[in-house]
Amino acid sequence: MSKDAPALPLLPPLHRRLGATIAAVILILDQLIKYIVTVPLALESRGDEGLEIVPIFALRWVENRGISMGFFHADNDTARWLLVAMTAGISAFVAIWMWRERSRQDVIALSLVLGGALGNIIDRVRYGFVVDYADLHFGEWRPFLIFNLADAAITIGVLILLARALLLREKDANSESQN
Repeated sequence: MSKDAPALPLLPPLHRRLGATIAAVILILDQLIKYIVTVPLALESRGDEGLEIVPIFALRWVENRGISMGFFHADNDTARWLLVAMTAGISAFVAIWMWRERSRQDVIALSLVLGGALGNIIDRVRYGFVVDYADLHFGEWRPFLIFNLADAAITIGVLILLARALLLREKDANSESQN
């Protein structure tokens, strides 16, 4: 190698490694929790009553055959594999975006989305549906549908991205109006 050739970095920048690590941790925790509710707790066999943890939180078995809030229900194998392909494509886009992103905060948000998406894709490939189990409720009122860790990570990641986009756009607009 000549002295004029730039040295290639052996490791990606720190925020990229952080993003990959967060995505991997979300994926592993999501699959671990789904294993626990599926096998040791046998949540599916408990029926509608589920397992109450505290008065406002219970574990309940739900087979989510759609995507967010049950949209695009996949009732047959063709629809299931189309959903897998579509979500895998979106995940690939998010991974590329995360890898190219320079903002550490956006990388963290994208890693939450990526880790959650991969966890739900694995479920859909393995079972034909996504395992949902977390039931947050206040009496009979449920502010959310029954969800899982992957869903929560995706939601938090998207909310961070939206908040940052709105705040940065507002900040840029304010600085332009002052000039």
